[in-house]
Amino acid sequence: METGKIAIMGSGSWATAIAKVVVEHTGHIGWYMRRDDRIADFKRLGHNPAYLQCAEFDVDSIDFTSDINVAAEAYDTLIFVMPSPYLKDHLKKLTRGLDDKFVVTAIKGIVPGDDLVCSEYFHRVYGVPYDCQAVIGGPSHAEEVALRRLSYLTIGCTDELKAKALSEVLSCDYIRTKTSPDVLGIEYAAVLKNVYAIATGICNGLKYGDNFLAVLLSNAMQEMGRFLAKAYPLKRDLADSVYLGDLLVTGYSAFSRNRTFGTMIGKGYSVKNAQLEMRMIAEGYFGTKCMKEINRHLGVDMPMLDTVFAILYEGAFPKTAIARLAQKLG
Repeated sequence: METGKIAIMGSGSWATAIAKVVVEHTGHIGWYMRRDDRIADFKRLGHNPAYLQCAEFDVDSIDFTSDINVAAEAYDTLIFVMPSPYLKDHLKKLTRGLDDKFVVTAIKGIVPGDDLVCSEYFHRVYGVPYDCQAVIGGPSHAEEVALRRLSYLTIGCTDELKAKALSEVLSCDYIRTKTSPDVLGIEYAAVLKNVYAIATGICNGLKYGDNFLAVLLSNAMQEMGRFLAKAYPLKRDLADSVYLGDLLVTGYSAFSRNRTFGTMIGKGYSVKNAQLEMRMIAEGYFGTKCMKEINRHLGVDMPMLDTVFAILYEGAFPKTAIARLAQKLG
């Protein structure tokens, strides 16, 4: 199984980091970016003008396009790396199907309004078979990958040959890879860890200490496990890096935009003002609402999700809401 020609779909920091890894392996990529001015600046400067400017590229090895149909037509594997709230707007421009493509998502978010993770959305709306999809997960801040710091990725795909083929493309001296069949579990875990990172940020802003944050993340792992066991029962080890590792790095790291967003709220910013000050999307804001809606039907005990939802969407006072949550933790 070969991945064929690969295109990166998106222009942010994680897209840039993945593009750097892929092009160093393949020698050529396609790259879909929405803005022509961004493409022109990239070609002139030799790096992304807006994100990860430390990552230099040979622009002759990249075919840029601002037309999503050009990329979808010319390339076999499409790696979607864009904020989940914008995914539908990009896909609406498609005039061809995707059912003959190997669709890979590295979005770590959920599609607002549809309350579906990306693989479910591609399957239900665009008819892409699950065995022709993969997800890239694991503790992987784009900034560290761009700096070539050792990182570990998990490639989720129900087709083991496809998973191994993509794994080989992403493997290098600073990227270790492994494969897993748990596509939906990896995606929903990635959504939930963003929610929990907002919670740790709020607690950080409220001046809770490391002892409490450790208890918080321990309970977050248990809550995640309850949800996955109910929603997508499958034999999985939640201690694997794609679950626990990603939760820890998102909850603790200064690179985490979700933790940063939560910290601002804990310090007294309104949700709207915190969003205005953030230069990048905090996926957990949208993920919180979607997961709350999904859990209305499942009825899983999720006090951390409920607390973050109350703060973000119901105007709950963070100090009071977290104090109530603390009484439920153990």
